[in-house]
Amino acid sequence: MNVAHPIPRRRRPARLLTTAVALLALLAGYAAATASAPADAASALLSQGRPATASSTENAGTPASAAVDGNAGTRWSSAFADPQWLQVDLGSSATVDQVELVWEAAYAKSFQIQVSDSASGPWQTIYSTTTGTGGTQTLTVSGSGRYVRMYGTARATGYGYSLWEFKVYGTTATSCTGNAALSRPAAASSAESAAMSASAAVDGNAGTRWSSTFADPQWLRVDLGSTQTLCQVVLQWEAAYAQAFQIQVSAGPDGPWTTVYATTTGTGGTQTLNVSGSGRYVRMYGTARATAYGYSLWEFVVRTTSSGTTPPPTSPPPTGGFWGDTGSIPPAQNVLMVKVLNRTNGRYPDSQVYWSYNGQTHSIAEQPYFDMPVNTAGRMYFRLGSPTSQYSDFIEFTVGPNQFNGNTTRVDAFGLKLAMRLHARTGYDVSVGETEATFAEDRTVTFQRFSDAMPAEFKHLATVESPYRIPSPGNTPQFRAGGQYASYLSGYASSVGLPAATSDIFGCAGPLAGDPAGCAALNRHVAHLPRAQWSDPSLFYQQAPANYYSKFWHDNAIGGRAYGFPYDDYADQSSFVSTGDPQWLLVAVGW
Repeated sequence: MNVAHPIPRRRRPARLLTTAVALLALLAGYAAATASAPADAASALLSQGRPATASSTENAGTPASAAVDGNAGTRWSSAFADPQWLQVDLGSSATVDQVELVWEAAYAKSFQIQVSDSASGPWQTIYSTTTGTGGTQTLTVSGSGRYVRMYGTARATGYGYSLWEFKVYGTTATSCTGNAALSRPAAASSAESAAMSASAAVDGNAGTRWSSTFADPQWLRVDLGSTQTLCQVVLQWEAAYAQAFQIQVSAGPDGPWTTVYATTTGTGGTQTLNVSGSGRYVRMYGTARATAYGYSLWEFVVRTTSSGTTPPPTSPPPTGGFWGDTGSIPPAQNVLMVKVLNRTNGRYPDSQVYWSYNGQTHSIAEQPYFDMPVNTAGRMYFRLGSPTSQYSDFIEFTVGPNQFNGNTTRVDAFGLKLAMRLHARTGYDVSVGETEATFAEDRTVTFQRFSDAMPAEFKHLATVESPYRIPSPGNTPQFRAGGQYASYLSGYASSVGLPAATSDIFGCAGPLAGDPAGCAALNRHVAHLPRAQWSDPSLFYQQAPANYYSKFWHDNAIGGRAYGFPYDDYADQSSFVSTGDPQWLLVAVGW
């Protein structure tokens, strides 16, 4: 767990000399990087574009992802304290033989390079030094693991740790074979005719082709069914080929897209492109045609690090969209049938998505259904990776003989993306929880978006329990008595005649325990308005001080309904669902 304190902005006035030295170091590092090759000719750059996390970030402009984006002009920078770490997830276990660190002026004097098969360790040290030099350090190492991290124990300057690039080289045990795109669902920006549809480029038939209309830009996209690690793309062009195009990957069908290959000098014919990246969706994005016609591909082949064709998708299923096929849900013998859905975008197989309730624990590969009996108050927990994983979250409910009341909740923290769909025999059918777009993005993106959306007082929430949770503000010491932001809401509360401590406002406790309207009004910053306006959502969170943690989850929730604080159900803004004669409940669990 990281130190829970706000991260000050770095101030460097009148430091032209230091800036010049840093620039020279960067240029020298760039020259060294371009002049050197991996230790082993068979080694590949494994870290670029992979998910990265860190113990802390100096600010939103220096995230962990900036150290593995391949851009020498962006960097990760930590808080000004020891120790700190940056780690990258290679996607699968790899044999690591070289690590390259391109330091900014704020470098590590003492650090270790470590590997692990788990994001939370245990860690094995494969390189260690107490005499770090900064600049570009190319380290020959030997070890294996899925996760690789730089663990800094002593800074060389008064600032934090800062890396322009963190490059990990090595080999994976899997081969680059097969065609993960074969017969997968495909779509395109346009088609010249019905006979030249997108599917013709992934049907394995060299006599059929996709062809676009005669305009720029155009794209062809294939859904691999789950997140895959790409190693090669083969484009078999018809005479109408692309002069300029990109190969891009994404977790969702509509992006955001990451470019893994780009050219402005396309040659047509058969182009075999070695790439490195991962995603569920892969597309060719053409920006300039080589002829007056459109873009036309006989075949669009995607090779991954798994041999053979892609395995059956785990999320979402082939039919039924995000919620899957509801027609096959078996009838309940008790009150209603609960089905748990894997919506981790291929990050975890069904055998590693667990639910537990009332002493039972099962993976959804073993038991995706639970026949829910009557209970007075219950929680169902969900975990990814193992039955005791720290990646966990829960839903709450009470179940009567012919009644279901329940909700997702962010009152304590965000742990996993969750959504619920409750259906009754009466026709009632309501969904709550995170949006499909939020499910589609990687966890690191969600954490970064949260941080970017927060004012300074709330930014620490994105890092203090990362990568496992984003705690609610009332659960961190910064907003409690003696904390840096202990008076954040208390002054506002006193000014409107509802005196309470900031932590009590976030938790609807103390003098607000019996005042749902007052607590909600303070969190939403409408308590200064006439009481008739306290229930108008268009007025919520319009200015500080307010509960911006709660606002974020409303902004990313189905229908804008979320439980960001205990009395968020005031004015019907919570994720609470309730119906008689319930038939089934779907619970989607995301990464």
